[in-house]
Amino acid sequence: MERSLAELAAQVSGTVEGDGNLRIRGLASLEEAGPGELSFYGNPRYRKQLGTTRAAAVLLPPGEPVTRTDVAWVRVPSPHLAFARLLSLFHPGPRPAPGVHSRAEVHPSARMDPSATVMALAVVEAGAVVGARSVLWPGAYLGEGSRLGEDCVLQAGAVVRERCVLGDRVVLQPGVVVGSDGFGFAFDPAVPAHVKVPQVGTVRIEDDVEVGAGSCIDRATTGETFIGRGTKIDNLVQIAHNVRVGPLSIVCAQVGISGSTEVGAGVVLAGQVGIVGHVSVGDGARVAAGSGVPHDVPPGATVSGAPAVEHALWLRQSAALKQLPELLREVRELRARVAALESRKDEP
Repeated sequence: MERSLAELAAQVSGTVEGDGNLRIRGLASLEEAGPGELSFYGNPRYRKQLGTTRAAAVLLPPGEPVTRTDVAWVRVPSPHLAFARLLSLFHPGPRPAPGVHSRAEVHPSARMDPSATVMALAVVEAGAVVGARSVLWPGAYLGEGSRLGEDCVLQAGAVVRERCVLGDRVVLQPGVVVGSDGFGFAFDPAVPAHVKVPQVGTVRIEDDVEVGAGSCIDRATTGETFIGRGTKIDNLVQIAHNVRVGPLSIVCAQVGISGSTEVGAGVVLAGQVGIVGHVSVGDGARVAAGSGVPHDVPPGATVSGAPAVEHALWLRQSAALKQLPELLREVRELRARVAALESRKDEP
């Protein structure tokens, strides 16, 4: 597939500086791109690569100064976003043919749109619904009474247990489990034993959500666990029973959200964040990587550390911690001097 640079620029509302007739055959990073390829620049960390790239053309933000004349430039408001859209144009991804594979299992009472695809060893249980153009890859499982909207993708080994509801364009990467039992036990001292609390609720996922490989979204004890529209969840994330995550949030790898916690709209939880149960993280909040959140986080706040505190305070604490060895040395010296003075005072 080849497109002219001018045609690609029009796809992303960009302005060409240079030869718009250049033929572009692919996209790549600044380091990897070669003749006939388009790249992008949006992070000052890669300024050096911008000066040495062999790309034929580069997507640039407005106002970014350039001196090279051997490269064509395309000015766009967001180079990263434009690059993403053009990647989808060049690499639309596999599209299996509609229908049910002979080695798949679809219950007679399940309802499947004729344009949907169920591949080998996938299972669709009784009363389940599969929307238009949705795809269940090999080994995927859709439980009894669950519903997939339109253009959904359940990758290999993804599981959606019974009575869960997924909106349109939801993507579950390999090994995702939606609707597994929440972790609920009541202790009976008379036995003694941990008695399982039946998890009889469900999971509801709105449109345009993607969940990364190996992540788990537990069903509610009662009611629903909820993931809002457009939220993106990375690999190896644990979302416990009755959690609610608002729209357009980002949940990075190895985050754990304990039961009944509410995460607002547009929140960013960086890698390995842990949040206790029954707290609230307000709209637009940011939680830095590795933080432990034991309390509510106000809307718009940025917090860091374990336990998490306001980010500016955490920076001061971190700076102070680096000075601790020197402070301890000074304290030991001062103690020795005080002890010497005290001993002199006691002399006759």
